[in-house]
Amino acid sequence: MGLEGYERFRFRREGRIVTAAIAAPGPVNAVDGRLHAELATLFTDLQHDPESDLVILTGEGRAFCAGGDFAWFEEQIADPRRFRAIAHEARRIVTSLLDLEKPIVCRLNGAAAGLGATVALLCDVIVADERAVIGDPHVKVGLVAGDGGAVIWPQLVGFARAKELLLTGEMLTAAEAARIGLVNHAVPAEALDEKVAEVAGKILANPRWAVRWTKTVVNQPLKALAAQMMDSSLAHELLSNMTADRAEAVAALREKRAPRFTGE
Repeated sequence: MGLEGYERFRFRREGRIVTAAIAAPGPVNAVDGRLHAELATLFTDLQHDPESDLVILTGEGRAFCAGGDFAWFEEQIADPRRFRAIAHEARRIVTSLLDLEKPIVCRLNGAAAGLGATVALLCDVIVADERAVIGDPHVKVGLVAGDGGAVIWPQLVGFARAKELLLTGEMLTAAEAARIGLVNHAVPAEALDEKVAEVAGKILANPRWAVRWTKTVVNQPLKALAAQMMDSSLAHELLSNMTADRAEAVAALREKRAPRFTGE
C-alpha cells in the first residue's frame, strides 16, 4: 500500500531520507492493535519505497514507544484468542525489520519499552536523547520477553547483562545504555537532530549498494537467530498471557498498587 493509509505513523521526506514517526494516541505512543498491525507492514513498505535510501525511525511527542497499551492488554487477558491472533504480526515485525536492506537510524527521542525497545534496538544505529530511558519490562507485566527482546539484547550487551536486564525489567538511562553498548550515542536533546543528521550523512555519502548489501551480510546471523527463536518466544509469551499472575500484574499497575503474585 506504499506509505499511504497509515494511522499510527507520520512520514516526512528530506532528499533521499524518509522519517517515520510513531504517532499513536496517548502521551507515550503505546502499542495498540492498530500500531502492532502497522509495524508488521511498515518495514516492507519502506523497503519498496522508491524515493528513499535511508530511514529514520522516531516517535512524535515525548516518547519513542513506551510498551503496550493497557486496554489492549486487558482485552488479550480476557480473550487469549486475541493474543494468539497477532502472533504472525509479531513475527513479521522482527523479520521484516531485519530484512529491510535500507539503513535505518533510530532517533530515540524518549522512552522505549518492551516492543518499543525491541524495534529501536533492531535498527542499525541508535542515537538517543540523553534524557530517554530504554528497557524491556515484559516480566513486570507478567509476560515472557517474546517479541524479539530475547533475540537482540544478548547480541548487544552479552548474555549475563542481557539476562539481568530482561529478568528484572529494569529501565536504563540513555547514558548507561550507551556506556554498555546497547545504543550507539546518547546526546543532549538540543544535539539529537544534529547527531542523527551527521550519522545519516556519513552513511548516504557511500555507494547505495555497498551500504545495503553490507547491512544484509551483517544481519544474516540476526536473521538466523530470529528464525531459530521467534516461534518458541511467541509461544511462551502466549502461554504467559494466560497465567493468573499476568492478570494480577496488569491489574496492579492499572490500580497503582503492589502486586499480589501467587506463582500461578
